Amino acid sequence: MIVKDISFTLKDGRKALLRCGREEDIPGLLEYLLRSAGETEFILRYPEECGKYTAEKELEYIEGCNTADNHVMLVCIVEGKVAGNCEILWTGNIKTRHRASVAIALLKEYWNQGIGTKMFETLIRIAEETPQLLQLELEFIEGNTRARALYEKMGFRITGVKPDAIRLRDGTLLNEYSMIRKIAR
Repeated sequence: MIVKDISFTLKDGRKALLRCGREEDIPGLLEYLLRSAGETEFILRYPEECGKYTAEKELEYIEGCNTADNHVMLVCIVEGKVAGNCEILWTGNIKTRHRASVAIALLKEYWNQGIGTKMFETLIRIAEETPQLLQLELEFIEGNTRARALYEKMGFRITGVKPDAIRLRDGTLLNEYSMIRKIAR
């Protein structure tokens, strides 16, 4: 699904653009996927697992998102670089089409600039403009207090926990929390 480009200003005064992915974004997206995987333990992949991401697969993914009627993937561009991305996806199944999954990720150098808030405002607007959607759903990993604070600020609340759902390289087990935000209708 294609959505209109959104230009905004970061807290530090730089200009940013939130828009659907394009073929020209692929090199930046591949770099972003690799870098983000190494910057925090709260991404569900390690850098060495990023080999599965290729230019061909990214192009296929972007094209699939842009032509789908139930999937939006937005890329945040700052000074010509991919700073992060966000997604919203829902199914067409009768029993579950009222639910959408959302996710965001940002490179560390862009944290605390208002990008995450702008991404969530946009994802929420998309959900509000999609009549069948009644709730947004996401997961976060234990210890990710920054993400949790953003999600709660955006109206999400914890609804469940998967104990020991994440196992780090050193053997540490972390819980994964589920959150939901209702869409007012």
